Amino acid sequence: MKKILLICISGILLSACSKSSLDTPEESVTPPKKDTVYVNLPKDSCNNYFYSVNTCPGETCSSEMNISWGVKLNTEYCIVYLMDETGKTIRQTKLPASKAEKCTVYDGIYSKKANGDNFYEDAKFLKYRYTLSPLSSNTKYSYRITSHWTDSKGRKVSATSDTYSLKTAGADSWTACIISDFHSYPPLPGRLSSAMKMVETVNSYAKGKNGKGFDWVLHLGDVCAWGGSWSFWNIMYREKPFKNWMWAGLNGNHDNMTRQSAYSNKFFKYATANPLNGYDGEEGVCYSFTYGNTLFVMLNNEDMATSAGLQKAQAWVRQTLSRSSAKFKVVCEHYQWFYGGSGSTSQYSRWKDLFDECGVDLALGANNHIYIRSHKLNNTVYIQTPSSDNERGEDLIGELQYNQDLIAYRWNEGPKTIGALLMEVNQNQITVTLLDRNGQALDNVTISK
Repeated sequence: MKKILLICISGILLSACSKSSLDTPEESVTPPKKDTVYVNLPKDSCNNYFYSVNTCPGETCSSEMNISWGVKLNTEYCIVYLMDETGKTIRQTKLPASKAEKCTVYDGIYSKKANGDNFYEDAKFLKYRYTLSPLSSNTKYSYRITSHWTDSKGRKVSATSDTYSLKTAGADSWTACIISDFHSYPPLPGRLSSAMKMVETVNSYAKGKNGKGFDWVLHLGDVCAWGGSWSFWNIMYREKPFKNWMWAGLNGNHDNMTRQSAYSNKFFKYATANPLNGYDGEEGVCYSFTYGNTLFVMLNNEDMATSAGLQKAQAWVRQTLSRSSAKFKVVCEHYQWFYGGSGSTSQYSRWKDLFDECGVDLALGANNHIYIRSHKLNNTVYIQTPSSDNERGEDLIGELQYNQDLIAYRWNEGPKTIGALLMEVNQNQITVTLLDRNGQALDNVTISK
């Protein structure tokens, strides 16, 4: 009987990126032929075979989460390994290439490399989205993915992704980091590193309060400088915070654009795997999900520029809110409620009547790069996040000129601003705290039902 060969590359005996999927084959995987040769790529090269792996919310986060990733076009199948908190594999699922979609929406787009060179994105790949379900509530999980293909020499090759973590909803109290506007841009890596450090700062602050840190991250858009540059997403998703937590996010105007000012919500959609419960044309871009006792409704401002677009979005929001039995209701959009410099009205005037009608507890926005918190206006507190990239902040313009009776607090550090929020939720209330780059609490509001 012929022995299964181990292939050497560059004279070094290859070891698996992690434990080979062939050691624990799924029942549906066809048994290998006895003379098949296998190559398990070394750990340091595996990331070259996975693009933008990230964890997104499921529609009900106590029992499901969505995961998103890309692989090369010659991939024959992937296997998703779901693990418990100890790292033990508890489920594995084989996903043939037919379950993926060929993605070309970023291909050929004019972009920039990290060294500043101009280039056109070479981005044709298979895009997978997969729902991890059923999951147990209030439970920590991790997962990894293997990709399998046949090379030009007829060898069966596999690569294994890094390990990614998530926490399901279900606890009586939970916490989330809220961040936005870091405009990740590889030629200026300080933007991304500033934001990732801020995420860790929020986690340290949460850990000081509850001993465990926060449970997930909510971003309010403009995480990419140019969403049409696939390489920007790919570089960003390799950061540690994207491996450690589920991220729920919004499509910001920068996430929606290319370097040459072309626009498409597909850039955001194909970089994520959000629930597909949005309205026509906005599935996976506008969406809703429930985490614990709280409903989150996520909007796409780029589809609301016209009166018709706004009416369509508002009809969906009204319907989504009315169907939910969640104790707390949070609506998120990228654009600001008020202009931070003068205090003049922005999106607040478009939404306040609907929010009053539907009992929205918290409205979250971003974009203006200046933190603003309103008083409780009827039922709703309006908050917009500061920027977090240490580069694109805005100056405050003296005293408020408008809406002094509506706005309770505003803050930034000028052009170089880094800040984020901690959201704490229990059965009785939501508490939101503004933190600066040093982890100092600057503002705090509690919203009771």
